[in-house]
Amino acid sequence: MGVTKNMNKNNYAILMAGGVGSRFWPVSTQEFPKQFHDMLGTGETLIQKTFSRLSKIIPEENIFILTNERYNDLVFKQLPNITKRQVVLEPAMRNTAPCILFAALKIQKENPNAVMIVAPSDHWIEDEAAFTENVQQAFDFCATKNALMTLGIKPTFPNTGYGYIEYNKSSNKEIKSVNQFREKPDYETAKSFLEQGNFLWNAGIFMWSAKSVVEAFKSNQPELYSLFEKGMTVYNTDFEDDFIRDNYGKAENISVDYAIMEKSDNVFVLPATFDWNDLGTWGSLYDKIDQGKGGNAVVNASTFIKDASGNMIRSKKGKVVVVEGLNDYIIVDKDEVLLIFPKEKEQDIKTLRQRVSEKFGNKYL
Repeated sequence: MGVTKNMNKNNYAILMAGGVGSRFWPVSTQEFPKQFHDMLGTGETLIQKTFSRLSKIIPEENIFILTNERYNDLVFKQLPNITKRQVVLEPAMRNTAPCILFAALKIQKENPNAVMIVAPSDHWIEDEAAFTENVQQAFDFCATKNALMTLGIKPTFPNTGYGYIEYNKSSNKEIKSVNQFREKPDYETAKSFLEQGNFLWNAGIFMWSAKSVVEAFKSNQPELYSLFEKGMTVYNTDFEDDFIRDNYGKAENISVDYAIMEKSDNVFVLPATFDWNDLGTWGSLYDKIDQGKGGNAVVNASTFIKDASGNMIRSKKGKVVVVEGLNDYIIVDKDEVLLIFPKEKEQDIKTLRQRVSEKFGNKYL
């Protein structure tokens, strides 16, 4: 561990690293999901990048990794400085609310004055200084108020793949109060959101004090709260694992947005000042990579390209990929699977993956 420089010991992070990233198949698989890959060819995996970004404002030992049991070894391999205390394992997939409540109770028991950020481990943020500044601003706000906060992203086009946050237009403060969360819209609705000007993309980045978030669960999700509250005496002890193994599976499968954010009236949003990309699909990865003269985005491959543009090409390092006469395709070569698929249909990769497994078995998932 490096020496923590004047960092607030009350600052904590919950890094969400349990997802499968199925639209990044065949690179992202159940055994080895995208957060553990160097998706952009930068020399660091997404989870390593996110961890180092958070450690600029949060003491390293206060960054907790929330993941599925099957990724335990991957986490320790990629973040060798962390301790067992920092890895919170879900024995079952139950969406985001149960694991966030569990981690918040553990953190509150360790430090009742904790404020925390919940952040996905697989997003791309360019301007890390702006990110740190925004998080600090949110922490200052949450430390003194009973507030549930989120960072909203200013929309750049009418995206139908994200949920939106509608904030109170009349506020001239930087931190706005939230009117409501809106589900993923159709194109026309998304266009009207942008025209209205008080809508932000929901990036799934939340900030709150341990006290506020536990209170929100208690009042909005009493059953879920009482299930996890029963374990308070054993959290952060050797008996925690037994309690979680016996009880976690009983939790409702529910997202944190739906469980508390949409039901609470003390919700605030800070419009983010940094560039953000959720790296959710091959197309979003294409947008982040320098496309060079031919307009092709290449990761790892050595390419020979003629009359081809708009392609997302990825292979093992040093593999020669020859492409001619093909435009706007995803070309991904991964061990025993080669994917050549139109970029405009990238959202279908999730279901395609399922159909491939029906024909060839689960080993390629």
